[in-house]
Amino acid sequence: MAALTTLVLGGYGNFGARICRALMGDEATRHHIALLVAGRNASQAKALAATLGHGAQGVALDHEAPGLTDRLRALGVGLVIHTAGPFQAQAYNVAQAAAEAGAHYIDLADGRRFVCDFPAAMQAAFAATGRTAVAGASTVPALSSAVIDHLCAGWQHIDSIDICIAPAQRAPRGLATLAAVLSYCGLPIDVWDGGRWQPQRGWAQPTRVQFQRLRPRLGAVCDIPDLEIFPAHYKARNRVTFRAALEVGLAQRAFATLAALRHWGALPHPEKLAWLMHHAGGALDFLGTPLGGMVVRVAGADAQGQARRRAWHIAADHDHGPEIPCMAAILLARQLATGRALPTGAHTSTSLLPLAAFAPEFAKWGMVTDIVEEP
Repeated sequence: MAALTTLVLGGYGNFGARICRALMGDEATRHHIALLVAGRNASQAKALAATLGHGAQGVALDHEAPGLTDRLRALGVGLVIHTAGPFQAQAYNVAQAAAEAGAHYIDLADGRRFVCDFPAAMQAAFAATGRTAVAGASTVPALSSAVIDHLCAGWQHIDSIDICIAPAQRAPRGLATLAAVLSYCGLPIDVWDGGRWQPQRGWAQPTRVQFQRLRPRLGAVCDIPDLEIFPAHYKARNRVTFRAALEVGLAQRAFATLAALRHWGALPHPEKLAWLMHHAGGALDFLGTPLGGMVVRVAGADAQGQARRRAWHIAADHDHGPEIPCMAAILLARQLATGRALPTGAHTSTSLLPLAAFAPEFAKWGMVTDIVEEP
């Protein structure tokens, strides 16, 4: 079986570099992959490739420049992994170019419209070539749906789903990720609550969230694909929420202040502060720790019709939390490289991977998970 030429776009970035290291660091699959580390800066791409070995190459590639399809064809690319966010303001030009070049496509998109509209927009292009395209192959909705599928297997119905991600203050922060979350800070977000759609402002009104191995934190509503996908996918009767809980309360309240300023019209484009906040955020690191995590809580009726409330927790120490958003893309890429079938056409990552598939990745980074039956 020939090696799958895999191009990681944004390959030397915060998430892209982790994916490149994982693909080349896994002895079982690296022989099935010819890796191309790609981005606008050729020297950075080549520098990372040199540290990876195993034939990895660095290439200069601007995904916004004309001729992307021809460039992918010339490189013989069989799989594009797109990590160059933020995705909130992007169209599907990279996915379209991958389809036209006859390549598979995976991205780490967290933009709600980007991910939710992806299947309808790109199905015809990828079905025509018999290739697979997956949007949102990241913590949400790939891991979050895997957790819910595991917690609620056999249940008669689900009433509520509450998810919260709690990054470590000292974990590396990506500029694109910060720009993405600031883009909806203070804007109304449609949230399924009380059995109907209701607007809630992004990053406003933080509330207390409990974790198994982390101290309680304040968490605020964020706009992610799960908020739109899960009410229909799981037929959630009452509520689907997602919050992000920063470790340092001062930072969480700073986001709430930005949300209020935008709501009042005093700060129409908080995403323009991304560069400043990215470089200044380290000033609060002394108040934080290298421990981050996530919790997924579900409530409903089990197979016997009994009321149940369960929670899945993960704790990631030593600033390893940013490995989690990369895991789904890594797992899917390994499947494609080793010839294991994925459904053709365009899909979100919802329920594509079982929770058990993530277990070796959690163990690799010393992450601890708990399932708790709650009253």
